[in-house]
Amino acid sequence: MTDTGPFVSSLLEIEKGWIDYNNHLNMGYYTVVFDRASDQLWDWLGFGAHYVAETNHTTFAAEFHVRYLREVKLGDRLYSRIRILDHDEKRFHTFQELYHEDGWLSATGEGLTLHVDLGGPKVAPMPEHIQHRLAELARAHARLPAPEGVGSRIGIRRKAASG
Repeated sequence: MTDTGPFVSSLLEIEKGWIDYNNHLNMGYYTVVFDRASDQLWDWLGFGAHYVAETNHTTFAAEFHVRYLREVKLGDRLYSRIRILDHDEKRFHTFQELYHEDGWLSATGEGLTLHVDLGGPKVAPMPEHIQHRLAELARAHARLPAPEGVGSRIGIRRKAASG
């Protein structure tokens, strides 16, 4: 973890069962890789299995958008750079970039995460110490240029008709 840059996960291995008949990483498993990288940040923030056991609170993904930029194959190792774009007492907005260990960008993922009281279940405020860590990280990440692809929309771009 750095004080100024995005959180960087450890290298994550592509598993054989994740490879599809096109001989590359199946689209659903990109989300698994993003999720495993997020778990590392969540642990740093104070979430994780211990948090659920001690507080009966956790996080749920509310929304997640993936852009597939370059294919990944069996044997590739990836890491994720994660930024906090925004947050409030109950939610946080993240942007992840999934890089091959050789340095090229494979995919991006943008998500909205909710803090949930499992007793409801219902969305609930995060503890102060976690809100504080999120705020520190968000302040540091706000100084960085906006990552390419934030807020991307799906659609077919059409050329204007010439007249």
